[in-house]
Amino acid sequence: MDLALVALTFASIFVVELPDKTFIATLVLSTRYRPWAVWVGVGLAFMVQTLIGVVAGQLASALPATLVHSVALVIFLVGAVVLFRAAPTADAEEGEQEQEYAAKARPVATPVRAVGASFLVLFAAEWGDLSQLLTMTLVAKYHDPISVFVGAWTALLAVSGLAVLVGRWLINHVRLSLIHYVGAGVCLLLAALTAYEMLA
Repeated sequence: MDLALVALTFASIFVVELPDKTFIATLVLSTRYRPWAVWVGVGLAFMVQTLIGVVAGQLASALPATLVHSVALVIFLVGAVVLFRAAPTADAEEGEQEQEYAAKARPVATPVRAVGASFLVLFAAEWGDLSQLLTMTLVAKYHDPISVFVGAWTALLAVSGLAVLVGRWLINHVRLSLIHYVGAGVCLLLAALTAYEMLA
């Protein structure tokens, strides 16, 4: 396992996922159900989504290296643009997202059902998410699915853990727009690194 790649993947996914709708969804779910059950359900959903991203990246790694690097460059640039454009309205949209996920969180009687409900809400929300695309891209680019999986999944577990434990405090004290700008900066940094590797 490449610890440097694990750290790079963790940092990339963490800052991209922190301002994402899944943070809000996990926060809302943890106010409706037992927090530990939410974290388990969300963690399982993230595990499946990360595995899918890793498998897709592994399949893409069979493509020519120039094509993989070119697609990676485009995905990183698109990610930066998406995060940058979403930043100005992120704080205002946070309340709407909370209401949306509160409506999806139906009362359940047991922790097992809370795990299942949390899994389903997050699993449905994560398809084609930027973090899944980044996971796929990093696997295709670096040919190390285990390191990328560990970095990506632990980052997602950390973000969801923060949402469960201190999500309300973070939303009240850290502007989501700022986190969007930081995520956009990380994507630009990855794009620059990819461009350098293509030219080297």
